[in-house]
Amino acid sequence: MARGIFITFEGSEGCGKSSHIKSLAEYFKSAGKSCVVTREPGGTPLSERIRNILLHASDGEKISPKAEILLFAAARAQHVEELIKPALAAGNIVISDRFYDSTSAYQGVARNLGSDSVEWLNSFAAAGATPDLTIVLDVPAELGLARAKSRDCGAVDRMGAEELSFYESVRGAFLKLAALNPGRIAVVDSSGAKEDTFEKILQAVKGRLDGRL
Repeated sequence: MARGIFITFEGSEGCGKSSHIKSLAEYFKSAGKSCVVTREPGGTPLSERIRNILLHASDGEKISPKAEILLFAAARAQHVEELIKPALAAGNIVISDRFYDSTSAYQGVARNLGSDSVEWLNSFAAAGATPDLTIVLDVPAELGLARAKSRDCGAVDRMGAEELSFYESVRGAFLKLAALNPGRIAVVDSSGAKEDTFEKILQAVKGRLDGRL
């Protein structure tokens, strides 16, 4: 059986990943394709427990940047081995809400942990699982934060509670990653209407993966 297709979605807070992933999965399923939707951190029971630690630490509890990245890596290692690799081996299209590019942007750049150690840790945790296509949904940080707060009725998790400058750094990091990996990463402007953004996503998917779909 041919290996499946691995698609990841990236972007800063409020860029619209969740809704567009749902729409893309429905598009594939309507075309008779087997599709598995997952997320990071999360996707498996262990990884979901780590997600809860990362996003909802106890009041006043501080997670250091190094501890944070190691928790993300642990969640990813389990996710890859338990869900992503088996699903791909079974020929499924796997769509993940975030993968290792988020670690490069959030921890490597915005948390100032640097690229060398982050790249090694990403490679170690992913264990050869490389996206065939990554969609970066690009939106100005201020607009994205406003969307996220509106969506969540003002409530934010730990990763959504930073200053605006943090998310501006994240956005810049994603755009730099896209410039360095043009064959894998497609940047889609998600600042406009949802329907227009999804049409751009479909164009990117068909343009990059049409021979395999």
